[in-house]
Amino acid sequence: MIEKVEFTNMCMICDGSKVIVIDRKKEDWPGITFPGGKVELGESFSDAVIREVKEETGLDIYSPQLCGIKDWYDNQCRYVVFFYKTSNFQGNLQSSIEGEVWWEEIDNLPNLKLSLDMNDMIRVFTEEVLSEFFYYKVGDDWKYSLK
Repeated sequence: MIEKVEFTNMCMICDGSKVIVIDRKKEDWPGITFPGGKVELGESFSDAVIREVKEETGLDIYSPQLCGIKDWYDNQCRYVVFFYKTSNFQGNLQSSIEGEVWWEEIDNLPNLKLSLDMNDMIRVFTEEVLSEFFYYKVGDDWKYSLK
């Protein structure tokens, strides 16, 4: 059986103990998270994350490393979010229509108004033993597991 799939990405951009966050304004997933967005048709995954970071932060990133995924199945579609991280960047940080961006101490992230389940997603970005954040349904309730 072939699944319909939608690909997106997120990138944790690091500079020492600080990371770039975005206060996302979209109603479908508001709150503070890492920059990222949709992969366009025919676009490579790494090119997509480089483009999305540029659009949302004004920064050019280099050598983003795939460090995990978030995925779930809903309405006959598998949704996959590729998690990248990099400390290779240049340019001037600037906000966009997607939301305000700034550097934040990574240890302070739990004190912010993060997007839904972002606290545990950060674990996939930072803990080498984890590589997947998987949503699943139990009845009508969404649950998730870290793998």
